[in-house]
Amino acid sequence: MPMERVKRFLDENGVKYVIQQHSPAYTAQEVAEVAHVPGRHFAKSVMVEIDGRLALAVLPATDRVDLQRFAGAVGVRRVELAREADFQDRFPDCEPGAMPPFGNLFEMEVFVSPHLAEADLIAFSAGSHHEVMQLAFGVFEDLVKPAEVAM
Repeated sequence: MPMERVKRFLDENGVKYVIQQHSPAYTAQEVAEVAHVPGRHFAKSVMVEIDGRLALAVLPATDRVDLQRFAGAVGVRRVELAREADFQDRFPDCEPGAMPPFGNLFEMEVFVSPHLAEADLIAFSAGSHHEVMQLAFGVFEDLVKPAEVAM
């Protein structure tokens, strides 16, 4: 289970985190609202394809991915949104659209927006549309080692 893998990874690294249940919500902005987290501190995970490989873009719920800007920032010609069929097997126990931002645990690169890097604490979907995990951004950054890029 992806979230079990994330929890085990955090526990093994002595990380403090909070898991919060909430009423079902589906968009990142809705989840942030029902979880009482500012949208700029809610990390949404967007699956992208960069030169034929899957990667995870992590940005605030308030932002949208500018694919051309992202491509320029990582030095490639084209970045596209990945199709769900291309990545659903990487997150088999996650509900669609509720993937955690720990792409490093699922063999993919992780890119983070500088806007999210400004947050002390971040929250993100914990594998379902009714559960959120929260932890310090610095901890996320230390463990995941995402590349910070404008997107």
